[in-house]
Amino acid sequence: MSIPFSGSRSRSGGLISAIAKQLKEINLKLVNKIIVQFDPFHKNITETRKFLFYISSPKILKTNPFCALKTLVVCDRSEPVVTFDLLSGNKVIFKCGNLSTLDILQYCNKHVSSLVPTPEKSPKELLFEKKEKKKKKKKLRQKPFSKRRHVIL
Repeated sequence: MSIPFSGSRSRSGGLISAIAKQLKEINLKLVNKIIVQFDPFHKNITETRKFLFYISSPKILKTNPFCALKTLVVCDRSEPVVTFDLLSGNKVIFKCGNLSTLDILQYCNKHVSSLVPTPEKSPKELLFEKKEKKKKKKKLRQKPFSKRRHVIL
């Protein structure tokens, strides 16, 4: 029995590489506060706790140093909820009872990170980049069997 061709020549990197890819795309510039609320006795709490671990890494929090991350632990048998308070006053709420960590990260990128406008480069910066590309280092030519040895710094 053979596996049908799916359009790719290599295997997928797996769940961990998919999570790493989503973590690279997260941008919290427009987020004022992140509230993660969960009941520790809920059946699917591990996924939300993993999301909390990933989102609290210093690399992700550097995208907005003024973003507050708050954790609420409640004992009322409610499902886990992640709330993003945006600078515009809107709220994005994810009910994570049946979501995996990858799903939460994908929805975060889809609904929160996509709101950040892409930075456009000014014509001056584009011209500067073109000049840098054109500049080439001069190669020192050394004659074979010469007594001087050229030092490249």
